[in-house]
Amino acid sequence: MSDIFREIDDELRRENLLQLWSRYSRYIIAAAVLLALIVGGTFAWRQYLASERLAQANRYSAALALARQNKDQEAATLFATLANGGGYGIPAGFQEAALLAKAGDRQGAIAAYDRLAASATVGREYRDLAVLFSVMHQLPDGDPQAAIQRLAPLTETGNPWHATALDVTAAAKLKAGDRGGALEIYQTLADDLAAPRALRARAAEMAAALKS
Repeated sequence: MSDIFREIDDELRRENLLQLWSRYSRYIIAAAVLLALIVGGTFAWRQYLASERLAQANRYSAALALARQNKDQEAATLFATLANGGGYGIPAGFQEAALLAKAGDRQGAIAAYDRLAASATVGREYRDLAVLFSVMHQLPDGDPQAAIQRLAPLTETGNPWHATALDVTAAAKLKAGDRGGALEIYQTLADDLAAPRALRARAAEMAAALKS
């Protein structure tokens, strides 16, 4: 008797499954297709990203090779294409600016550094470094007060470029005719044990010269 009930129960289950399938089969199939598309699309996207990273690495290596061959303009152009995005954007941007400066295109270098400084995708420490380089290239012909103002956030304690920013600020103060302000900064740098040794030595020399 129990076998009969079991067969009836199995039959009812099969009938329920068939009814469920006939009612929801199109949704099940659609969900399966959607899942396959998502999985396939994710795989294809990852493959594309891997291919793009490899292509960027090859272009970056090619640009470095051009720079080593002293083909600065060609290398700078290639670095500029990489600087617009991707994993090599930051180093490529700095390489482009450095090559433009080396080639004598100071305004082009300043513009490249300023693009890095203004980029929301670049980390704070790299934006600050770009500001520092930009100011250093602008200072010979630029407004020293504007340079001092722009460097002010970098001179704060804790900034990784603190010592160098102070050094450039002192130079800007000298250009502006503020010998006292420059002397104060150079003396501070000379006494700063956390500053690089070479910078401290030069600051001590500048402080001694300004005192004489």
